[in-house]
Amino acid sequence: MLKYALIFFIVAVIAAIFGFGGIAAGAASIAKILFWVFVVLFLVSLIANFVSGSKRL
Repeated sequence: MLKYALIFFIVAVIAAIFGFGGIAAGAASIAKILFWVFVVLFLVSLIANFVSGSKRL
């Protein structure tokens, strides 16, 4: 998921360089959404690991 956020971020930067404002804004907003979804899923999995009491490293 973080890979897709980075891809959309790169697309937004390239589109901004070439002056495609609408495409850049759309790709940037998708990248932001995917990044925050990734952060939330990471935190949920981290909390689930602590709650389950798994001692694996």
